[in-house]
Amino acid sequence: MDQNRPHATVATIVERNQKYLLVREQRDGKIVYNQPAGHIENGESVVQAAIRETLEETGWNILPTRFAGLSTYHAPNGISYLRSTLIAEPLSQVADAPLDEGILEAVWLDYEEILMIEDQLRSPIVKKVIDDYRMGISYPLDILYEQSPIR
Repeated sequence: MDQNRPHATVATIVERNQKYLLVREQRDGKIVYNQPAGHIENGESVVQAAIRETLEETGWNILPTRFAGLSTYHAPNGISYLRSTLIAEPLSQVADAPLDEGILEAVWLDYEEILMIEDQLRSPIVKKVIDDYRMGISYPLDILYEQSPIR
């Protein structure tokens, strides 16, 4: 990947019973918390990437319902990220699903618990998008124009 260009990523806000699905992961020698997130693969839509990444990182099948927004983040490692965040409903948990390398566990945390670990969030975007979600900021998924790959 070209380090001089932003990485296109996707993340998912999943809420159930006033708790948010986060991943506890090992990153750059530290343990941090993040929404289920990852790179959008070539030929994949933002929605498809959100579904895949959430399953790979948490073992949860989800249904994306809304678009939460687009964020840029310039990480301390020199990489910039262009992050699309979706809102999704949890559908079902896959028993004993293997989690991506570096993911220690998927956890459900309420907002107060997230505030208590704010210094352990992978980036400021994690809390920002939850705050926006709690204020009702979101958009219909059809705001995303996603052309199907030519076959």
